Amino acid sequence: MDVQQLIKEQVAGNPVVLYMKGTPQFPQCGFSATTVQILKACGLRNYLSVNVLENPAIRNGIKEYANWPTIPQLYVRGEFIGGCDILREMYAAGELQTLLQDLVDSSSL
Repeated sequence: MDVQQLIKEQVAGNPVVLYMKGTPQFPQCGFSATTVQILKACGLRNYLSVNVLENPAIRNGIKEYANWPTIPQLYVRGEFIGGCDILREMYAAGELQTLLQDLVDSSSL
């Protein structure tokens, strides 16, 4: 399977996917750490995180997939939402909480 197909399946097969450097427990860059904290502040606990440092093909492929040059990248319901700065702005405006609300409710069961 090529890397674009793998990414497509990850994004389509999971309600929330975060491509990041490191893991939610041990982020390997400040932007990834901030993104994890934002998701936690929204109450989101269950999501697929993909450590791009473990797979150079995904690290490069995800940039092509969304045509977005930086990591982290957040996908919700198959749609690219953005990176750290966009998520920070959406959180401050209350938009990210609204977007994730039903997923937060279902993940806390």
